[in-house]
Amino acid sequence: MTKNEAKKLIEYVFTNKFEESFFEKFVSNIFKEYKPLSSVREGQSIKDAFKPQIAKYKVMGSFSDAEGNDVDILLVALNNINTLQRSRTLQRNFVADYLNTNNKEAAIVAFVTNKDEWRFSLVKLDHSLQVIEDKLKTKKEVTPARRWSFLVGKNEGSHTAQSRFIKLLTSDEKPNLSELESAFNIESVTKEFFDRYTELFFSLEEHLQKLINSDESIKEDFAGKEIPTADFAKKTLGQIVFLYFLQKKGWFGVASDKDWGSGPKNFLREVFNRREKYGKNFFNDILEPLFYEGLAQDRGEKAIYTRLNNVRMPFLNGGLFEPMNDYQWETTDIIIPDELFSNDVTDTKTGDVGTGILDVFDRYNFTVNENEPLEQEVAVDPEMLGKVFENLLEIKDRKSRGAFYTPREIVHYMCQETLVNYLEAETENIDKSDIEFFIRQGELILENDKTTANKIAEKEDRGYEYKGVYSYILPQSIIDNAKDIDKLLYNIKVADPAVGSGAFPLGMLNEIVRARRVIGVHTKDNKKVYTLKKETISNS
Repeated sequence: MTKNEAKKLIEYVFTNKFEESFFEKFVSNIFKEYKPLSSVREGQSIKDAFKPQIAKYKVMGSFSDAEGNDVDILLVALNNINTLQRSRTLQRNFVADYLNTNNKEAAIVAFVTNKDEWRFSLVKLDHSLQVIEDKLKTKKEVTPARRWSFLVGKNEGSHTAQSRFIKLLTSDEKPNLSELESAFNIESVTKEFFDRYTELFFSLEEHLQKLINSDESIKEDFAGKEIPTADFAKKTLGQIVFLYFLQKKGWFGVASDKDWGSGPKNFLREVFNRREKYGKNFFNDILEPLFYEGLAQDRGEKAIYTRLNNVRMPFLNGGLFEPMNDYQWETTDIIIPDELFSNDVTDTKTGDVGTGILDVFDRYNFTVNENEPLEQEVAVDPEMLGKVFENLLEIKDRKSRGAFYTPREIVHYMCQETLVNYLEAETENIDKSDIEFFIRQGELILENDKTTANKIAEKEDRGYEYKGVYSYILPQSIIDNAKDIDKLLYNIKVADPAVGSGAFPLGMLNEIVRARRVIGVHTKDNKKVYTLKKETISNS
């Protein structure tokens, strides 16, 4: 397959609604010795723990790499779009169970619904070495499975997927599992996005400096309000990238008679393409009014924004959408050329067409899901953005260099260690090993314990004792002290004196919520994740 053919195939597969025939063409060209299969499984073939979310699945094919790793290709049909977006742990555990049952190393999986979005994932079991009778044997760990995913489909960028899979598609050699893992590596996306973001910052800041040098009114306003061009450029980029996250939720440009969430997922691009309808200059006539009127003013329940054809725009109550140092944005004309936002210039580094702010951001996937060591989405997430902002703090010009950040695996480990030590110190008669299992592995056995609890409850309601195949995996000492542990997690106080990007507080928030979800099966609270997050933030 030529490079151009590979690029077109990736672009079609990953920017459209799922089509099985094109997906099979994609995987068969990556796995050179791909063995097609067609085994559909549903109904009783799906374990009770997964039935609420998994409608059916199909084994499309299999592949063995040069190192003997067996990889299956799966198509998993989910019951609804919410399962795709929210039940990430269940999806991972479902595939982990499949891999363990069928003695496979990994799986390439398409998780699909009947909607425009779908998830393209690599799920791989972890391994450890164990000494038995003086011989090294490889022991498969049943619980830990890692998943890396691209959220793809209509209105999703394919730049990252293209940069990762073109080499595999055009190569004559069959890939190893390690090469597949590299294609899903999130840290290289972080570095690449930071480099591109920094270049956009330099370009915007340099243009603002030229404006100030040539326009006395802007120079006077910025000097009087003590606004450095570097800070103004950073805030402007921050405002735009924040909108990229929220537009994925369909909150912008909602029709006056439609519900929140139904707006275009590429709102900023649509507005830019129609910019001549709303003003002469995209930044001065459209973006600034959008920032400081459309998003910063409470216009009631309907939230009609008249400047953009009477669409609904939400009120975002925060400092991000307040003019920097109260500068006079309404009377100060900052005419940034539209070409700085979108153009037809070919990027000399990547070969992509378009070097503007919107051009670059359009190529990336944005997600509000926080990545975890066992669950990583190959996209720009809030944590990554926090690291970008933290790095940019020290950068004023092209000679500056920022300080990089704490790797997320270390953040994850430190947060779990903190919780383990806290619970060990505050409880009695619970082995530390049980607490460690609860904090480190609890989420992985959540679906099993929920199903067990439901089956026990069903039998008890009928006056019978449950004697089925399901049983609790959570240690009995944790179950016996469930209410006390939940109370401790509810009342925990967390402080990070050296807070930078906010990675540690967010990490603790996620760990506490996960632990309380696991313990909630046994306290019978069944609180929603939103409620648990709100309680944790309020009490900590």
